[in-house]
Amino acid sequence: MTQRHWIQNDRLMFVTTNTAKRHPVFLDPVMARIAVDTMYTTQQRYPFFLHAFVIMPDHCHFLLTPPEGGSVSRIIHVYKRGVSFEIGKGPIWQKRFDCRLIEQPSKVIRYIHGNPVAAGLCEHPHDYLWSSACGKWDVCSLDWAGGFV
Repeated sequence: MTQRHWIQNDRLMFVTTNTAKRHPVFLDPVMARIAVDTMYTTQQRYPFFLHAFVIMPDHCHFLLTPPEGGSVSRIIHVYKRGVSFEIGKGPIWQKRFDCRLIEQPSKVIRYIHGNPVAAGLCEHPHDYLWSSACGKWDVCSLDWAGGFV
């Protein structure tokens, strides 16, 4: 399968994917939990480094690094298909996703973790359960220069 994204793998990437018509599917905690669990299931099947994430009511942000030979398109396709299957509804996603190479991961992590605060869903990033900021979920840490810790 050829990737539609021009982005090379083995690079730090900021990925955003939206629900269809921006419907707030993940406002329901059961659905949000499915989205998080499916992310880890996808990671087991198609390994990648997950550095930060947030599951918002109508979109998801991930900071990840596919390993050499990996495919960001494959990872996101399997993730979206898995969430749809587990929820049992469809289609719940927009067809495409946005992917950007990242030079300053600390800014992107602050953006990802600050998203629920900006949306008025919580007062502090660590209060939002469906984010790597809460400390409950397993993520691969980066140092401030963007290297792995």
